[in-house]
Amino acid sequence: MKKLMKTLFVCLILILSGSIAHAQEIEWLSFEEAVAKSKEEPRKLLIDIYTDWCGWCKKMDRDAYANSHVAEYISKNFYAVKFNAEQTESIEFDGHTFKFIPQGKRGVHELAAALTNNKLSYPTTVFMDENLRIIQPIPGYMNAKSLDPILKYIGGDKFKNTKWEDFQKNYQSSL
Repeated sequence: MKKLMKTLFVCLILILSGSIAHAQEIEWLSFEEAVAKSKEEPRKLLIDIYTDWCGWCKKMDRDAYANSHVAEYISKNFYAVKFNAEQTESIEFDGHTFKFIPQGKRGVHELAAALTNNKLSYPTTVFMDENLRIIQPIPGYMNAKSLDPILKYIGGDKFKNTKWEDFQKNYQSSL
């Protein structure tokens, strides 16, 4: 009987932890889906520009985007986009057709280059406003603690009237 109760308890814990973890996941959209949603219900975009071979991109997925507090904030304040900088499908945006440009063994998508001001590095996190204008591309790996103040600065519209340096001085992270 004790063994049965212990097994049921472990199963209950696993089920509940899976439900909690699932509730905190980011709903990643394609670029086109996020643009369409933003036109219906305006919201900023957070675009994670990555490649399949990028180890730091995978580490950022684990260390930042998998964090429940980060995921919850992103889900409430942004449309989140996973954008493979080497995808081959063309994208129509803002009156332009952005295409994949083969280069050597790989290549680059023109939209990834445009979103990063032709300064490609992986990962790069790009923020766009509700009017689909670039606010800021931020190159490089970030963990949850380093991403948190950036999310609050941009998601809370602090960037509109507060210098980043001043925001950082007064910001207290909950992470």
